[in-house]
Formats: sequence, structure tokens, C-alpha cells
Amino acid sequence: MNSFRLAKLIIVFSSLSFLSITFLRNFNSPENIEKRCTLKFKKDFKNPLETSSEEWGKILDIADNNYLKCMKIP
Repeated sequence: MNSFRLAKLIIVFSSLSFLSITFLRNFNSPENIEKRCTLKFKKDFKNPLETSSEEWGKILDIADNNYLKCMKIP
């Protein structure tokens, strides 16, 4: 009976470890990071009609810098 509990504990711990490593590997893949950053900053790239071209250029520069920071590109 004791060995059965130990085996269950080892199986559960191994399964949780495997699932967490798989999740983190998938979550931190470059494709998923790019998707998250694109969705996060997509709203920054929409041009409101009342924005001047100079102000719009500044907004784009800020959004571009924030996007690069999100992608962890210096």
C-alpha cells in the first residue's frame, strides 16, 4: 500500500513538472511573444482622424519603442 502511494506521488509530480515545462516553453516561444506584443500594441497604431501628422509621428515612435521593448529587442 505504501509503495502504491509513493508511485502515485511520483507520477503526479512528474506529470505536473512535464506540463509546466511544456506550458512555459510554448508560452515563451518567439512566435507567441510576437503575437502577444502585436495584439497589445495594435490599438496604438490606429490613426484617429483629428491627429496631426507630427503628433501621429510621435505616437508611432512611442508605440514602436514600446513594441520593441515588449519583444525584448534593445
